[in-house]
Amino acid sequence: MLNLYFNLKFANEKKHMKTTALNHIHHQLGAKMVPFAGYEMPVSYTGVNEEHETVRKHLGVFDVSHMGEFFVEGREALNLIQKVTTNDASKLVDGQAQYTCMPNTSGGIVDDLIIYKFNEEKFMMVVNASNIEKDWDWINSHNSFDAKLSDLSDEYSLLAIQGPKAVEAMQSISPHNLSDIKFYHFEVGEFGGAQEVIISATGYTGSGGFEIYFKNKDAEQIWASVLEAGKDYGIKPIGLAARDTLRLEMGMCLYGNDIDETTSPIEAKLGWITKFNKDFINAEALKKEKENGPSRKLVAFEVMDKGIPRHGYELVNSEGESIGHVTSGTMSPSLKKAIGMGYVTTEEAKFGNEIFIQIRKKQVKAVIVKPPFYKK
Repeated sequence: MLNLYFNLKFANEKKHMKTTALNHIHHQLGAKMVPFAGYEMPVSYTGVNEEHETVRKHLGVFDVSHMGEFFVEGREALNLIQKVTTNDASKLVDGQAQYTCMPNTSGGIVDDLIIYKFNEEKFMMVVNASNIEKDWDWINSHNSFDAKLSDLSDEYSLLAIQGPKAVEAMQSISPHNLSDIKFYHFEVGEFGGAQEVIISATGYTGSGGFEIYFKNKDAEQIWASVLEAGKDYGIKPIGLAARDTLRLEMGMCLYGNDIDETTSPIEAKLGWITKFNKDFINAEALKKEKENGPSRKLVAFEVMDKGIPRHGYELVNSEGESIGHVTSGTMSPSLKKAIGMGYVTTEEAKFGNEIFIQIRKKQVKAVIVKPPFYKK
């Protein structure tokens, strides 16, 4: 009866889930599909370890079309972006992207995102899928500027083509010289037989490559073109599970795990995207926190004993006193050891410091290290 209950519950959830334009193809490929951020998404195809290694050594393609795309246009588009984000978007040149975050009024983070500058009066904000509605409402509530907002999330698809072979493999399906697109820069043009494609040298894996934005109507054609162009380079479709292990090996934050409405960019070590040469929401409070120092910090750690850290596990010191909690953890496919991130008191947040993960009744030793875990 219990299994029947959960099967019915999942079936009911599935009815209300959104799907990407490539959903039917993932089913045809035999992907394991799961609910994620309101979408039915492929979590794996052949297994997380194999998919992870494919991206590190060769080339993989992720369907991440669940991400949100907001366009900000108008005479004061930049002013709005400057107000709601922490990084300094005035430094962007046309065709450049920037990692940033949106602070709330209580010291936390509404979301982390990427800003794309097309020209002085046109920008794109790429936000996390789980936060699309919240972010949209938040930005609109602060739009007292001459700026027009458009939510085109349901009209755009997004593929992440990641791995050391990405430039060489994808050159055959674009007239643009892909090797000339600098990191965190982009071009708009032909790709995979489609026009007006945003070809961005960004990613969430640390293995290089591109993120490709295009209209849903071009999704099947571009997917087929990408797989055909990459077939001699070992390309494979990759699921969200490997995306998570890849980003964690690089020490990249995941919203909802490592950062959220209760974590500040200062304690999350995102001070490098928090610029106090401009006015933004809650800037004064965050500036004081930076000057005084946060009470806790996000750290990366390698596990020295047997055991895998999981989100929410307690972290303790050598005396068994609670010092924080795990935010992300996994068995690293590249390093063949358990790794994780978590918040600890500032006093304990020193490289080389030994901490312990409370896994059930056992305290498992770990050492704080400098990220990224994976070094090329």
